[in-house]
Amino acid sequence: MSDTHDHPLDDPAADPFEIAAAAAADIARLTGVDRHDIALTLGSGWGRAAELIGETTAALPATEVTGFSRPALEGHVGTLRSVVTPRGRRVLVIGARTHFYEGHGVRRVVHSVRTAAATGAKTMVLTNGAGGIKHTWRPGQPVLISDHINLTGASPLEGATFIDLTDLYSMRLRDVARSVDPSLDEGVYCQFRGPQYETPAEVHMAKTIGGHIVGMSTALEAIAARQAGMEILGFSLITNMAAGIQTTPLSHQEVIEAGREAEPVISSLLARVIGAL
Repeated sequence: MSDTHDHPLDDPAADPFEIAAAAAADIARLTGVDRHDIALTLGSGWGRAAELIGETTAALPATEVTGFSRPALEGHVGTLRSVVTPRGRRVLVIGARTHFYEGHGVRRVVHSVRTAAATGAKTMVLTNGAGGIKHTWRPGQPVLISDHINLTGASPLEGATFIDLTDLYSMRLRDVARSVDPSLDEGVYCQFRGPQYETPAEVHMAKTIGGHIVGMSTALEAIAARQAGMEILGFSLITNMAAGIQTTPLSHQEVIEAGREAEPVISSLLARVIGAL
């Protein structure tokens, strides 16, 4: 489904869960895999993990699947893969993320998560590249997301839909990740609307209200995953120190380069964690 003005999720009368079910049926037909166990969204810097998780049995452009938009950002692949782990678990690897700042609305942002749930996945692993606030962190360091603060002013939940977000980022799954790498630190992720990077004052605000990581994705997806009954694990790659913490200007090129340098290490870590789930 190409990214056009008549996108199915743009119709307010459409049921986003029916569209997700249609997308899951497309994935089953195109991959030959009826059901997936785990879904993994690859953010900036995490791309190589797809090769390390297991054997890719099918790969396809995300635009062949109902409701998926063409990725707008360099560093995002735009591909869906079905991977089988050495233990026989099926992983749906999502290399096509729609960001809220693209202006397509929340339904499209969380469509990949709802589709993953419709394929049968019970575990959602969300990864991103983000700015770090903790002075002890360094660019290229992976950290676990322990909780989030949604600063977008939006939600994927529609109407009087009340979802409990206690333990949104599963303590059980974080413990599994730390069993693989005991050195993993964790922090609270703040999702801003973007696409501009945060000002030093905004970073200071995030720190004051309890944030440690700033970025432009993940929180809305996590809410949708919880609504769909999934267990969620979140990872941030600290690609740069946030404005006001870092003294040099921020750039997207810096994010790409930090991700490229860290990719072998963090991809291996992610593959080992998924192997342990």
